[in-house]
Amino acid sequence: MRILVLNWRDLAHPKAGGAEVFTDRISRCWAEQGHDVTWFCAAVDGQPEDSDHDGVRIVRRGTRVSVYREARRFYEAAGPGAFDLVLDGVNTRPFLTPRWVRDSANSALVHQVCREIWWHEAPFPVAVVGRFWLERRWLSAYADVPVLTPSESSRSSLEDYGLRDLTVIHPGIDTEPRAVERREERPTLVFVGRLSSNKQPLHALRAFARLQREVPDAQLWFIGDGPQRKRLQRRASSGVTFFGRVSEERKYDLLSRAHLLVVTSVREGWGLVVDEAAAVGTRTIAYDVPGLRDSVPAAGGTLVHPSPKALAAGLAEMLPAVVANPPPSGWRGGAVTWEETASAILSRSVARTAPEAAK
Repeated sequence: MRILVLNWRDLAHPKAGGAEVFTDRISRCWAEQGHDVTWFCAAVDGQPEDSDHDGVRIVRRGTRVSVYREARRFYEAAGPGAFDLVLDGVNTRPFLTPRWVRDSANSALVHQVCREIWWHEAPFPVAVVGRFWLERRWLSAYADVPVLTPSESSRSSLEDYGLRDLTVIHPGIDTEPRAVERREERPTLVFVGRLSSNKQPLHALRAFARLQREVPDAQLWFIGDGPQRKRLQRRASSGVTFFGRVSEERKYDLLSRAHLLVVTSVREGWGLVVDEAAAVGTRTIAYDVPGLRDSVPAAGGTLVHPSPKALAAGLAEMLPAVVANPPPSGWRGGAVTWEETASAILSRSVARTAPEAAK
């Protein structure tokens, strides 16, 4: 099968995140199964316009703004019948493929709606327009297109926007549950993710400052980078370490040495890091928000009211017991294998014929 995947960033992009990891893993699974996979994304400084990534063709054209127009041009230039399936990866602004894909099966992968994230990632009045008009207008184009989403929370939000053909497809995970060789001697918290406003790393820092009043030898690790890093470093107390972006091997090593994972996002599609932490025996304490309220209970974690005060109280309650008796090995959360995820998406995407999908 010839598959065209549209996602405005690829893993080489400096702002790549969970959506790009998801797209990368399913694309490589399809390539390994013998499918012809092309991933269209925006240009990246220092990266070629056309390259191969583990059997997946990466095509880079356009900017953050023009990549959507360039994707349509690429599809139309390929000619009728060039692709059997077009998968539209929606990251706030969609490619609007239902308006121009006519001779291929068409489906969309929507990790989460933006909603509250508009207030964190867009200036006023753009945030107001996006939150109350633009997002609903964009997503209305997908009302009758097969849409895949990773959680019941996201499915419910998409239903609120009038989408009707929705299927929950849980994400995969790269590692199996494993034994834990060692933990830090000091009570250790870890935050993993992009240091951006919608992930609210400042909330983790404020909660940690409160926790230190009761557990003065506690430490907090930040894994990841982003626009809020310098601000966080200026406000950080002793006991806070910034590792920046690290390799997968290093990430799992640090996760396995910590006692608790802290997740403070405004909302998530799922929150794959929760399952990654569970696989190495590290429990999660997270805000009770869409996406996390799906992944965290499935991984045996704890949800708290979304505020630094409530998070600090939860940490103070959980941390002593976990430090005294840390899990010796990991366990499986709500994630499945990437092969299962990729197969489920492909099966659902081609369940209807191309003409029907284009109506």
